[in-house]
Amino acid sequence: MLQQSFDAFDEAAAARLGLNRTDLRCLDLILAKDPMSAGALTTAVRLSPAATTTAIDRLERAGYVVRRRDTANRRRVLVSATEAARAAEREVYGPVGEAGALALQRYSEEQLAVISDFLSTARRVQEEQTARLKDLPADG
Repeated sequence: MLQQSFDAFDEAAAARLGLNRTDLRCLDLILAKDPMSAGALTTAVRLSPAATTTAIDRLERAGYVVRRRDTANRRRVLVSATEAARAAEREVYGPVGEAGALALQRYSEEQLAVISDFLSTARRVQEEQTARLKDLPADG
């Protein structure tokens, strides 16, 4: 149920920003690693270069990113978040962070340590199982 609630929130966030889920993932990564090369974004979201370019095009048209040539390597394109993207991030995710911080105040330091350990363990298990699935031979 927790994963479904995250998915529902991401769907609502994408709709609020006028984006699809892939573009929202791209924007999230760009906001976190601003600026980000188009190649690094391609790797991070596991899309083809052409699909990444299309996503960047849509984000640029929406006013959330800008592209510029890397001054150190003119063949490389850097993608940066705009102030509109930062404002959208604050609007959509700021209240979530505040509500989460408020909700966590009811736990002791020891309980928070257990919660943190559980979440780290759950993430590791998910990453291991993702790798396992990727290593399986394709059907058909």
